[in-house]
Amino acid sequence: MEKKYVLSVDQSTQGTKALLFDKQGTLICRTDLPHEQIINEEGWVSHNLNEIYANTVQVVKNVVMQAGIDKNQIACLGISNQRETSAAWNRTTGEPVADAIVWQCSRAKEICAEIERAGYAQEVRRATGINLSPYFPASKFAWFLQETDGVREMAERGEVAFGTIDTWLVYKLTGGKSYKTDYSNASRTQLFNLNTLTWDDKICGIFGINSKSLAEVCDSNANFGETDFEGFLDEPIPIHGVLGDSHGSLFGQGCLKKGMMKSTYGTGSSIMMNVGESPVYSEHGVVTSLAWGMNGKVTYVLEGNINYTGAVISWLQKDLKLVASAKETEELANAANPADTTYLVPAFTGLGAPYWDSEAKAVISGITRTTGQAELAKAALECIAYQITDIVEVMSRDSGVAIEELRVDGGPTRNRYLMQFQSDMAQIPVQVPNAEELSGIGAAYVAGLAMKIYDPSIFDRMQRTKFTPSMDKEVREKKYCGWKEAVSMVLTH
Repeated sequence: MEKKYVLSVDQSTQGTKALLFDKQGTLICRTDLPHEQIINEEGWVSHNLNEIYANTVQVVKNVVMQAGIDKNQIACLGISNQRETSAAWNRTTGEPVADAIVWQCSRAKEICAEIERAGYAQEVRRATGINLSPYFPASKFAWFLQETDGVREMAERGEVAFGTIDTWLVYKLTGGKSYKTDYSNASRTQLFNLNTLTWDDKICGIFGINSKSLAEVCDSNANFGETDFEGFLDEPIPIHGVLGDSHGSLFGQGCLKKGMMKSTYGTGSSIMMNVGESPVYSEHGVVTSLAWGMNGKVTYVLEGNINYTGAVISWLQKDLKLVASAKETEELANAANPADTTYLVPAFTGLGAPYWDSEAKAVISGITRTTGQAELAKAALECIAYQITDIVEVMSRDSGVAIEELRVDGGPTRNRYLMQFQSDMAQIPVQVPNAEELSGIGAAYVAGLAMKIYDPSIFDRMQRTKFTPSMDKEVREKKYCGWKEAVSMVLTH
């Protein structure tokens, strides 16, 4: 029987999606299931690992049923995942030792503070490309060892498994036969050496972790094992692609050459630039990671993360009650006074890249008597583009590469005012694909290419809407300088 479908699972912070693609790479069906956000009185954020696994199996069953296809025609599976969320489980029983610690949870901040006081922060950054932070799995794994009953003893017996969500899913889907991760996810743990491309025993030791407790690192298009989804399929299929979600988006966008860049507009934003086969270390506030490993070669990226982009629009809608829907912001921005000088710096929980000021507070500045609802909506949209432009300019300086275009994805990219303003501020074309779900598309493409269901022309089939710079240069410079002045008001260092 012909195998003509590619399946991908996108396991994200809020839920799990199954996506089914045909031989042309077209998305033909998608199903979703949410999972519980477990938040305690201290603000710690956790996920139930067994719920995530059960939902993964169920969304696959659901997508096959909804699409009405013959399940025996599915050729392979790709996985994209929320990246820094950290799991620990018993390698013998396959049972979690605790709930997963979600990427945004900072419960391990004191572990990072101790390591910084001991003078290791720069060594960690030099080896891993990442600034010491409780955001990353290294300190989260250390927290399991220090704070979860029995885990240290289990680790001493070699029974504990530490991994990101991709590793957990691969382990469970293969019935415990495969304990693997890919280069993209490994590079975000803060335990992986970007130069030797191995787990760094010295860095692992700083966090109190035995590198033998970590998964085997494989190419992103390797065969990670086989699964039948708990007997749902008559015959198992290979898991032939694994990528962190932002890396999946970079691949799905076709950013395969040095200098190509994408920005995902979500609650926050991940801006990622392909810098080729050698690492580039930033001097201006972004981090170095691996894009992926393919066929024995790795590709490096620069990445900047912004806390508040799409969330600014949610703030306008849900907290200020200034708009009834996100769509309304486009109409208001077009109706606003173009000469209005209002700036919003959305430092609601500090500023991320490239400023990294956790003490900064949000500010609205430049208001005049004629500033109203439309002008505030315009300022909210424009602050998204300004923040992303900050990262684009930093990456261009760090890499020494002139950026030719920005490929974008995520809900806010449907806002035409924002996309045109983004192009004007960054002074480069902005390309918006007609497809959504770029993370899941990337995982599917990796798997489909590995299985030779797809060929490289798959990237040429995606249709895009192009926005090109049209703002007068002097007007652009004046607006961007005003943004920099507004940011300087909130910086604490």
